Amino acid sequence: MALVENLFKGWGGMLVGFGAGIAAPTLFPDAGSKVRPVAKTVVKGMLAVADGLKTAVAEATEQVNDLVAEVRAERAENGHGAAGERGRAAGRQAGA
Repeated sequence: MALVENLFKGWGGMLVGFGAGIAAPTLFPDAGSKVRPVAKTVVKGMLAVADGLKTAVAEATEQVNDLVAEVRAERAENGHGAAGERGRAAGRQAGA
């Protein structure tokens, strides 16, 4: 849960800035032509961050899937498949 909280920790200020950017043209009509390029730059930056995050998540997912496949292959090679695990658990209960 802390990971999710840390992920969204800095979003409050960004949302306030985004809201101010949206309200600025209404409050200051002459500033609209100056705010738009800044807003576009912010959106471009956010898209770049989102693309980078998407790539990082895809790579992490691939690494975890590779690790799981490697462990499953090792378990199958050693004869420790799911049935072997159940058999050992039953043996421990019977011996206890």
